[in-house]
Amino acid sequence: MPETETELNAPEMDSTEVAQEVQSELMDMIIADESPANISDKIKDMLFAKSAAKVDSFRPEVAADTFNEPEVDDAIANAAAEISGEAAAERAAPAEE
Repeated sequence: MPETETELNAPEMDSTEVAQEVQSELMDMIIADESPANISDKIKDMLFAKSAAKVDSFRPEVAADTFNEPEVDDAIANAAAEISGEAAAERAAPAEE
C-alpha cells in the first residue's frame, strides 16, 4: 500500500514531476531534521520502488521469450499429461485401428 502521495500519484505523473516531488519530500525531511536513518530508508524505498517498476515492465517480454518456445510448450504439455495420468491412460488403452 502506498504510504505517500508521491507513491499514490506516481503513475499519473511524468518522470520530471515525480522527481520534483521526491526531491521536495526529501528536502522537507532534511529541513524537519529527520534522522539520517529515516532519510536513508526513504531513499532506499524510492529506489526499490523505481527498480521494481522497471523489472515489472520487462517481465511480460521476458516471460514471452522464455516460455513461448514450441519446445518448451511441448515439454510442458507432456509433463502435464504425465502428472495428470493422461499419458499412462493413453499407453494402457488398446490402439484403435
